[in-house]
Amino acid sequence: MQLAVDQLQGHLQRGLRSLYTLHGDEPLLQQEALDAIRAVARTQGYTERSVHTVAGAHFNWGEILAAGSSLSLFADRQIVEIRIPTGKPGKEGSVALQRIAELAQDNDTTLTLLMLPRLDKATRATAWFVALENNGVTLALETVERAALPQWLARRLALQGQRVAPGEEGQRTLQFFADRVEGNLLAAHQEIQKLALLFPVTDANGSGNGNSGVLRQEQVERAVGNVARYDVFKLSEAVLAGQALRVQRMLDGLQAEGEAEVLVHYTLAEDIRMLKRIKDAMGQGKPLPMALSEQRIWGVRGQLFERVLPRLSAATLGALLQAAHQVDGIVKGLKQPDWPANGWQALHQLAMQLCQACANPKSRVG
Repeated sequence: MQLAVDQLQGHLQRGLRSLYTLHGDEPLLQQEALDAIRAVARTQGYTERSVHTVAGAHFNWGEILAAGSSLSLFADRQIVEIRIPTGKPGKEGSVALQRIAELAQDNDTTLTLLMLPRLDKATRATAWFVALENNGVTLALETVERAALPQWLARRLALQGQRVAPGEEGQRTLQFFADRVEGNLLAAHQEIQKLALLFPVTDANGSGNGNSGVLRQEQVERAVGNVARYDVFKLSEAVLAGQALRVQRMLDGLQAEGEAEVLVHYTLAEDIRMLKRIKDAMGQGKPLPMALSEQRIWGVRGQLFERVLPRLSAATLGALLQAAHQVDGIVKGLKQPDWPANGWQALHQLAMQLCQACANPKSRVG
């Protein structure tokens, strides 16, 4: 049984299952989901808890299987938590997880919580994961994408009785807030809590020094710190989407965080190479969906490729490929005519060329 994060509370109100598998890379969402499940479990007599972290090829899976079938003298019910940081249980672990899934069906004394990182499509199709899904509840802790972040912030503010001003000002406030916390959901949660402390809402009796809960733009701008965290994969999506201002902000953030220039260059260059490769396949008569599938381009990335590829010329992609080659030399310490000598400045220029081409495919790169 699959659940979305926002379905968990309703599910728990209807009853607790004996097996939950949480997978994803958002620490805040994982912690909140675990806290919600544990809170319900405590009300139902699950008083004992053990935690097992799977590390190394010689992990003792028998210990976990034994833990699920034994209780201490002081507990009627227990929680067994299994953490697999790599998402790869191995051959023995795969067999053990399938056994755990089977036993969970008739087990009303042990609640098993399994924590995994973000899983790819192939891993979600393995026998062990399918068994967990069929015999329990799986919860995908998906990253809150940038486009959805303003509304996520608005919902979180509403939970503590706050909201932004109506109309255009409120939209600007949420966009500003999202820019400051993008890629760092845990810090976003902390900034929201900070706003509750700085601008407390007046209670029903009108007591305290609170207000109506409406946050003005200047209040948010003054209070919210810049805690955004970026990665090169999100940079790739922003460039392909033609979001120039966001790309500049992300590059500045990556530089400040000490990201390697060669890794940023590789990401940009790989996008250009992939665009050129698929464009060449289209020129040979291959349909775009087939060309994308052969290059294993799908999901959000696939949608971005589908948007820009039909309008990008082979000449533009050829010029971008040459530009990427020149910047490769710059980040390795070489100088190139008509290019900045500084690696990060050259990366900015290359990113802007690709971003401009994706935003306006008819424009020329030069």
